[in-house]
Amino acid sequence: MRKMKRIFKIIVLSIIILFVVIISGSWVYHSTVLKKEIASTPAPGVLVDVDGHQIHVYTEGDGVQTIVFLSGAGTSAPTLDFKPLWSELSPTYTIAVVEKAGYGWSDTADVSREIDIVLEENRTALQLAGVQPPYVLAAHSMSGLEAIRWTQKYPEEVEAIIGLDPAIPAIYEVLPLPSLPSILAATAFARTGMIRLVPFIVNSSSAIESGYLTAEDITMYRSLFYRRTLTSNMLEEVKQVQANAEKVDQAEIPFEVPMYFFISDGNEIGIPNWREMLSDYIGQLDRGQFLYLNVGHYVHVWEPELIANEIETFLMR
Repeated sequence: MRKMKRIFKIIVLSIIILFVVIISGSWVYHSTVLKKEIASTPAPGVLVDVDGHQIHVYTEGDGVQTIVFLSGAGTSAPTLDFKPLWSELSPTYTIAVVEKAGYGWSDTADVSREIDIVLEENRTALQLAGVQPPYVLAAHSMSGLEAIRWTQKYPEEVEAIIGLDPAIPAIYEVLPLPSLPSILAATAFARTGMIRLVPFIVNSSSAIESGYLTAEDITMYRSLFYRRTLTSNMLEEVKQVQANAEKVDQAEIPFEVPMYFFISDGNEIGIPNWREMLSDYIGQLDRGQFLYLNVGHYVHVWEPELIANEIETFLMR
């Protein structure tokens, strides 16, 4: 019996040691490769200093109207994620992608993700980059809250909102948020570089699967995915999002601001009446429009030509 217990302890200890070796080796490899990837993928836009940390702003085009893209929660590479759509729009408009702290080529930073702080960060970054209002805000997912808040605080700066399957305050009353253990496990998996051992995760990203990115774009996307997955700023957003939604909900709906929502099939969201909630919100506005699309949550990578044409028609009215 004692011999069996001893063998069992040896097996358990060996398994633990093996896990430690694998995780340690993964972390060392991840750290080494990250340095090379960072050196080989410089920011394509400008980096501006906002309260002591750098924010990346990418711009293209020289149209009279400016469309500003705001990414959803956890989107590792916003500039590349939005490329299928902004590529369609940049010949006619000035486009700008502002990447929040912890996203894309922006720094991670020890800053609150309270919605007004995020808003001021983005406003300041755009203006330092020479992108002046008024703006058409093209907001994906959680950034729908920021776009609405922007119109509540600075209505003179917002010409219209283009909702790319956007969140509205009522969503966060019913949306199930991930549990703390699952977040911690996923964070450890990403930070130690173990995520590199499962290439399917990055290859299944909508931006890659859509087929609109070039080989060079995909290389950059992978690099950003590995260093900008579940950053501290992204985790803080999850903690803060319900309070942010409540703050937006307590202020008046911007009834007079034109909005056009492009609404997915809702299958990736986890809310049965996703479409109805968004279209009901649009129905309250003086000039609101929506379009149901039979695609996933990242609508802008699946139907960029259609959405671009609809945006152009909508903004000309």
